Amino acid sequence: MNRRDFFQSASAATLGLGIIPAGLMGCGVRPPSRDFRLWTWVHGNNELTSDEWRDRFQRIWHANIRGVLISGNEPTPVEAARSAGLEVHRWSWILNRNGDSWAKENHPEWFTVNRNGESTLDQPPYVNYYRWVCPTRSPVRAYLKGVVEQIAEDPSIDGVHLDYIRHSDVILPVGLWSRYDLVQDREYPEFDYCYCDVCRQTFSAETGVDPMALRDPSSNVAWREFRWNSVTEVVRILADAVRDRGKRISAAVFPTPTIARTLVRQDWERWPLDAFFPMVYHNFYDETVPWVGAATREGVAALHGSAPLYTGLYLPSLAPDDLAEAVRTARAAGASGVSLFEMGGLTDAHLASLREATA
Repeated sequence: MNRRDFFQSASAATLGLGIIPAGLMGCGVRPPSRDFRLWTWVHGNNELTSDEWRDRFQRIWHANIRGVLISGNEPTPVEAARSAGLEVHRWSWILNRNGDSWAKENHPEWFTVNRNGESTLDQPPYVNYYRWVCPTRSPVRAYLKGVVEQIAEDPSIDGVHLDYIRHSDVILPVGLWSRYDLVQDREYPEFDYCYCDVCRQTFSAETGVDPMALRDPSSNVAWREFRWNSVTEVVRILADAVRDRGKRISAAVFPTPTIARTLVRQDWERWPLDAFFPMVYHNFYDETVPWVGAATREGVAALHGSAPLYTGLYLPSLAPDDLAEAVRTARAAGASGVSLFEMGGLTDAHLASLREATA
């Protein structure tokens, strides 16, 4: 399979060639260049009618957006997106299982444990929805495989998009420290996961060392890599499951491989995915728009052309003119496109800027 060929359905292939769907011919819409693709994350719900969803999706199509990453399991937004000529991927939380009542009620032992012995199920860090399951556990891997298999079996979607496929933040992005009244100048025990029995036993069997006995866990290379590898193995299992069902698989990841490994134990440059969507949210890191280019270049270089990278942009921190600058910056840095968080924040002025930046 050609991993750059990120178009599954006939309609998506048509869009990839820059051909305007018949229903939109004659509307004066300029198709985007075939080598730069626009996406947006979409919070799917059942509060809108089919016609309202179609209106929203046709609106973004006119701004050259050609792919959507839709959360939830409601069929209406998916059907409406397809009718508007968009490529559709289901956006799903993976290791953060806050909304998974079954897992919380039946398997409390699955949830990650910090160096103080506290479970994210009972004492989630930072925010109440931070409840994470352990990627080392075989039953967790099997369960998550079943979750994505069910998503991928939906004939109306083109792919599966993974989110929260990492550990909880051992260190938050610096731009968020003030929000939580924190200074995280090192790895503190209350934010350092996973020290559950299975992780401790597995690491001890491999190295002869109990990670709880480490004087400075952050300096132990083997323990750091163990947690990277646990997440990576989950990704490999999920990727195989999704591809076995003829679908593409992608993930939302932290902005650069270096930041991802350091803050959330996410070694994404080694993942076997069809596309990567790094969340290059510059304000989270107290950076300005030019940093979008630096982060994009690092990610593109790390992938060595193995898969397209779509730079994720955070609309609340981007005025329309800034959005146009960020899109051009990502493009110049080698991105295959951009993805916008999220559709509800796209004003008419933002859409006009997108049309201008991708003309």
